[in-house]
Amino acid sequence: MEGEDHKKVHRKRQAGPKAEKKKSKKDHQQDLTPQQRNPRAFSIQHARKTAKIVQRSQDLKTKKHHIPLVDRTPVEPPPVVVAIVGPPKVGKTTLFQCIVKNYAKQRLANVQGPVTVVAGKNRRLTIVECNNDINAMIDVAKVADLVLLLVDASFGFEMETFEFLNICQVHGFPRIMGVLTHLDSFKDNKKMRKTKKRLKHRFWTEVYQGAKLFYLSGMVNGEYQKTEVHNLCRFISVMKFRPLQWRITHPYVIADRMEDISDPELLRQKPKSDRKVSLYGYVRGTHMKNHITVHIPGCGDYSINDMHFLPDPCPSPDREKRRSLSAKERMIYAPMSGVGGIVYDKDAVYIDLGGSHSHTQADENSAPANEFVASLMNVEDPLDKKMTSSHVTMFSGTAPITDGDMEG
Repeated sequence: MEGEDHKKVHRKRQAGPKAEKKKSKKDHQQDLTPQQRNPRAFSIQHARKTAKIVQRSQDLKTKKHHIPLVDRTPVEPPPVVVAIVGPPKVGKTTLFQCIVKNYAKQRLANVQGPVTVVAGKNRRLTIVECNNDINAMIDVAKVADLVLLLVDASFGFEMETFEFLNICQVHGFPRIMGVLTHLDSFKDNKKMRKTKKRLKHRFWTEVYQGAKLFYLSGMVNGEYQKTEVHNLCRFISVMKFRPLQWRITHPYVIADRMEDISDPELLRQKPKSDRKVSLYGYVRGTHMKNHITVHIPGCGDYSINDMHFLPDPCPSPDREKRRSLSAKERMIYAPMSGVGGIVYDKDAVYIDLGGSHSHTQADENSAPANEFVASLMNVEDPLDKKMTSSHVTMFSGTAPITDGDMEG
């Protein structure tokens, strides 16, 4: 052991020209990028493949370029029109009720006409359900900002879906989101995944590559699942819309309330005489002048007799720095659907009290206005009879004074 030769360990230079040279070289290497350190590893290996990749990336960038448009939306923009379109028995009314319940925290029993809800601090929505009629589809395609296209996943795309997409291409394509329903009818998960993928790619072919497609998996107590509806509503609340040139240069109104103000005596004498109708709604597009000729779809051209500016029935909330809306600000305006106990008919306004036997059932959610009207209707004796039967006692222990004593 003693005779073994131990090699001397190499000691690096700590000072001197050689140490300074190595130190500067090491610092320079750290400043370089991997591509500068080893350029051959990052060189082009396949020229044609690289050319295709560069061409595709430039094509994608070019597609995103748009001609700049003047934003004509006012400071207080009108509600965004959301149309629910689809063939019959696909779940349009159920989705309508679920969306309204998500925003306004109350369920619509009877869906009729447009419904306006407050979706956020800067956005309101007017939700419209489109009937399975070609004329209704044409009217909706002209005014809708966003279309929720419902598709029955168990059946696939139907003729009505393609008809509506062709109509949209003519009138200016709005934003379209697909919604697949009836997914709970699939018992096999593998088959359901294949169907989802097939319908998604078919939907992309019709609309555009990467169009958003939502899945409503099943129903709980006659409604879609809360989380799925909530995710759909979040997408609607933050979606951006590109203004269409024809719409921002033409004024139009979606009437959410209608009243017949014709003279009843004239209608009694001449039932087929011309009517005078009052329409209420938000003006969209550009400024609408008074006494102009307007076109009503399905009726023809008519002249405006008079036009007035009314206060907003569903105003936007105060734009304070708060994350969410309070319960008071979650307003809903649905005059034709009878929300709040009031139903607007063509020639009358009705107060809904829930039927003739509603006073026997204690309803926890009854509004104070309904209780007040019900108390007025439950009066058994008129006022003059109550006055004659009433009495007043001036002092304790004395006989009460009645209405007959006062007259005597």
